[in-house]
Amino acid sequence: MISSLFILSETGDIIIEKHWRGVISRSVCDYFWDQKLETELNSPGNSTAQVLPVIVTPKYYLVNIHRPSIYLLAAMHDESPPLLVIDFMQRIYDIFVDYFGKTINETVIRDNFVHVYQLLDEMADNGFPFTTEPNFLLELIKPPNVVSNIIHGVTGSSAVTDILPSGSLGAITWRKTGIKYTRDEIFFDIVEEIDCIVDSNGMVVTCEINGEIMANSRLTGMPDLTLTFNNPRILDDVSFHPCVRHSKWENDRVLSFVPPDGNFKLMSYRIKGITQMPIYVKPQISYSNGGARVNVMVGQKVGSDKSIESVFVNIPFPKSVSAINLTANVGSHIVEDSTKTVKWDIGKIPKDKTPMLTGNVNLTPGQPIPESNPSIMVQFKIVMYAISGIGVNSLSCSEKYKPYKGVRCITKAGKFQVRC
Repeated sequence: MISSLFILSETGDIIIEKHWRGVISRSVCDYFWDQKLETELNSPGNSTAQVLPVIVTPKYYLVNIHRPSIYLLAAMHDESPPLLVIDFMQRIYDIFVDYFGKTINETVIRDNFVHVYQLLDEMADNGFPFTTEPNFLLELIKPPNVVSNIIHGVTGSSAVTDILPSGSLGAITWRKTGIKYTRDEIFFDIVEEIDCIVDSNGMVVTCEINGEIMANSRLTGMPDLTLTFNNPRILDDVSFHPCVRHSKWENDRVLSFVPPDGNFKLMSYRIKGITQMPIYVKPQISYSNGGARVNVMVGQKVGSDKSIESVFVNIPFPKSVSAINLTANVGSHIVEDSTKTVKWDIGKIPKDKTPMLTGNVNLTPGQPIPESNPSIMVQFKIVMYAISGIGVNSLSCSEKYKPYKGVRCITKAGKFQVRC
């Protein structure tokens, strides 16, 4: 599995290195960074271009993931399943978020380097994933705070407890024993992201729904739950938390599991074939000599009774545009002169008015009319709505009590592109 793990900053500096199976020289990071720079050089103007996740060198196999402000790079002597390595590094990053907050950057890691090393020691054994459940890690290693940092700095004591969490050596490693609550309840959040391309006629070219179900369990004892959905057959490419019995899903399309205590991701899934969108965008950009007329209309489709919120439209214009003069009847917009991009913040779509952005753009004298119009990127959010139609049907529990069940849904745009 993983021989060495390196955490790099956005500039390529090594923040932290952890070795499990012999020391691999830091120079291997130079090989990775050369590959990254070469990728950027070969894809000028493409901000989404990324280095290959798996790189083969004469001596090592390199697997990397890029998260905001940092890179995680795993170096291995032998070939290992790359998806397992990527998933483990993603779990490491998620644990960092749980401990240090949503913003993980070079400063945060350096300020908490002791906790980072302690977490890496507990999460992997000889380079193989070992303890990756957040609940158990929080029992083993207390999160940092000002007081604990002062105490550990003065006394030199460790934040790692000397006592293993109860149940950590049992068959159900993700849940400790002896849990008690005065009110037994479990909450589910269904979060779906739409990755979609819509052509200039408003027809869906491609669409994919990426969803996940997050759970927050506050249940007494060792409950064995059975969860059913109203339309489970539409779920594709599912992945589960280790607590889910996969055979039960394959045979009956129900989720049977003993949940961890607290927050965890129960499952993720993918759905294809969605053709009806809750929102429409009608862009019209007509070029003529010296400029273009712009008219962009955004609205909520008839039949959708949920409010569409946090609507944001990003319109990139070609570099040949010299001036942009637009007016919005709903929300506000700004023009970035350096990138020739209009950012229109609509907010919540009103029921009695259709948001419109109208005006003109001027071309630089002597520049030809652009051959194609830009692709508009749209962001939005719909609360208490799942575009796939999936929903929790029932929940049964093996314990004597009947837990309270709460379900929330949210649909939001992922990569939602509209062609002009």
